[in-house]
Amino acid sequence: MRVVFATAELAPVATVGGLAFAAAGLGAELRRQGVDVDLVMPDYGGIELADETIIDLAVPSWVGPARLRVGSHPSVGRLHLVSVPGMERPHPYLQAGGEGWLDNSARFFRFARAVAAYVELDRPDILHLNDWHTGSVLAALTDPPPTVLSLHNLAYQGVTDGSWLDVIGPRSAHYEWWGGTNPLSGALALADRIVAVSPHHATEIVTPEGGFGLDEALRNRGADMIGILNGIDTDVWNPATDAHLAAPFDVTDLVGRNANRVTLHGRLGLAVDDVPLATVVTRLTHQKGIDVLAPLVPLLAQIPMRLAILGTGDAGLAAHLHHLADEHADWFTFVEGYDEALSHLMFAGADLYLMPSRFEPCGLTQMQAMRYGAVPVVTAVGGLVDTVIDADLDRQGTGFVAGRVAPEDLLAALFRAARRVKDRRRRQAMQRRMMNIDWSWTLPAGDYSALYAQLEGSSGR
Repeated sequence: MRVVFATAELAPVATVGGLAFAAAGLGAELRRQGVDVDLVMPDYGGIELADETIIDLAVPSWVGPARLRVGSHPSVGRLHLVSVPGMERPHPYLQAGGEGWLDNSARFFRFARAVAAYVELDRPDILHLNDWHTGSVLAALTDPPPTVLSLHNLAYQGVTDGSWLDVIGPRSAHYEWWGGTNPLSGALALADRIVAVSPHHATEIVTPEGGFGLDEALRNRGADMIGILNGIDTDVWNPATDAHLAAPFDVTDLVGRNANRVTLHGRLGLAVDDVPLATVVTRLTHQKGIDVLAPLVPLLAQIPMRLAILGTGDAGLAAHLHHLADEHADWFTFVEGYDEALSHLMFAGADLYLMPSRFEPCGLTQMQAMRYGAVPVVTAVGGLVDTVIDADLDRQGTGFVAGRVAPEDLLAALFRAARRVKDRRRRQAMQRRMMNIDWSWTLPAGDYSALYAQLEGSSGR
């Protein structure tokens, strides 16, 4: 079975968010399970391939010259890079000041049309699209192969003006959206199967509260939509072999966790004692709910608990966190930016890991944290519901869940979590349960393979 897998991001080639890690993890595991996967992504420039061949793609004049570079990448293996005018940029989506490139719509419409040309040139058994960047591929294909569309974040839809309906393809009518063009809404109508990246999120996005305006379109697809939980790269996220850690450890021997805890406190300038340390590694965006957590910083000494946040994003929120760190230096540390080594240590050395998300299609860091023995405290949204079992409600619990995305609910969950992790015996029992869970891509990739097999040989919509 051959699958064309089209994505705007692919770790580590071009990484902005969870899409990159999901595409890389799923693609690699599908290949391990015997699926012939063409990983297709934009050529953002500066990406070197070995044994490269170049294919010219037949596209309409509005796309401009389009070509496909095919070769071997040292991290992901065989890779297909689509080159169209305007695609080469230092960041896939954003200018240096954080604003989106003004021509993002044009760039990804060109990319999608070039992907459609590749599908027409070398028809696969399955076409797998990801998010809005690839949605308009189906506008151009009158006889598409069976198609799967994965939804990683409905908050981003690529909506733009209606003039694009005149050019993106013969099935552009499906993309009309209140006078504009929505590359995601059209793909929802035309894909054979739609996959939300967690089962619980699949139930959220068919509601007005969780559907970002697309809930009716999703409800209309009925049983054509399912939820498949993402995985993580368990080779990268492995405390037994992680070179970023002060000491290795695993589920059979947790002694090394204490060395990482001491090292982390030192890196953060915090006192080493028996007060629980909670960490957060995040983007500072509305979705991630750090503004819900911030009002609790003055209350940390009363729990008691220390907190460290590593993140970058909204400048106003970052300034507020810096201010809180200055006022409550004994209890709270904020590191602005992203530090790969520190992020690993913040999983391995923390007692608790916090995710106060307003919505979370799947979430990766809660799984990474659990693999390293940091007990998650999360909100009851998306994939967090599918991965974290509240330990006060279930003897096999793996964390603590706040009922609502609100400071008071989060505070109550933090109190419960702090009480549990201070009890060494109960904490270690929970850590062993968490660390024994298989968060790899093996099962999710098997689910996707089964979905492909159901569709193989059928006619696309």
